[in-house]
Amino acid sequence: MTDLVLQAGPAVFDSAGAGEVFLLARLLFGGVLAFMGLNHFMDIEGMAGYAEMKGLPAPTFSVVASGAMLVLGGLAIITGAFVVLGAGALAVFLLASAVVMHDFWTVEDEQQQQTEMTQFLKNVSLAGAALAFLGLASLPWPYAVDMGLV
Repeated sequence: MTDLVLQAGPAVFDSAGAGEVFLLARLLFGGVLAFMGLNHFMDIEGMAGYAEMKGLPAPTFSVVASGAMLVLGGLAIITGAFVVLGAGALAVFLLASAVVMHDFWTVEDEQQQQTEMTQFLKNVSLAGAALAFLGLASLPWPYAVDMGLV
């Protein structure tokens, strides 16, 4: 039986093309989230109506705040600046919004239930990716600003 050896530190990105693939992952993940945040600002009224229907207090503020969190969190992942804050905030937001906004288990209409389940699963999977970036936040990232609070 062989011993399991876990790599940590800069060796994670030492293999050929790893830094570029990681940058592409950051661009895709962060870019999608930043776009989702911009979408909040392009339809504040419509999204606030949905948030109000779901019982959120201060629905307009919630839409603006969540839009800002998505944009700033996405940019944090893309640039590699303030990754702990950005990835952590994204993970919390995505998990909370999955449960609160996309509670498919309470929906009776079959088609709407499927839509809500798809959105729920999307948010949960994106939260998993945010947690993965959070787990790598203490490492030096290639092609990153590498700026944080400490």
